[in-house]
Amino acid sequence: MRKLALLIMTLALFLVACSNSGIEEHFSIEVQDFAYTDQDGNTFKKSDLDGEVWIASMIFTNCTTVCPPMTANKVRLQQALKDAEVDVELVSFSVDPTVDTPELLTEYITERGGTFDNWHALTGYSDKEIKDFAAKSFKTLVEKPDGTDQVIHTTSFYLVNKDGYAIKGYNGTKAEEMKEIVEDVKKLN
Repeated sequence: MRKLALLIMTLALFLVACSNSGIEEHFSIEVQDFAYTDQDGNTFKKSDLDGEVWIASMIFTNCTTVCPPMTANKVRLQQALKDAEVDVELVSFSVDPTVDTPELLTEYITERGGTFDNWHALTGYSDKEIKDFAAKSFKTLVEKPDGTDQVIHTTSFYLVNKDGYAIKGYNGTKAEEMKEIVEDVKKLN
């Protein structure tokens, strides 16, 4: 029994030592392929992010609760990354694609101070597609209940590594978590 416990501990230490990211990874989920419409009306694909570190989030322009602070924090994050001279892409997936046009997403983000130098706001898919994409890529729920214009969705910002795996989540409604994202991204670049 002691040999088995020692073997397990040794294997655990080996696996931790093999992680070269330098950050505490919460999970490892491969982000599914996608080809969606960005804020400029162009097709933006997962392959456009190959070899890049990126931060994913889910928002919608008609949101009356969590999206305004999440978007404000993404703007804060965008500026902090720029100040730290860290190269990273920001991607926001609309969870209300039947309403959120490229023009609405552009207006929503720019009114809150965001720019599209490294930020991609995506739409151009069905409600079912984003629901399935969120479940498979981030293990999270997207649900639009009947009789409401609101959508239930995650408030997490997801760190995606250069290999296209979501590896860590942060509370997108908490401004103080943006500093941790910047530090983690530095370790991956």
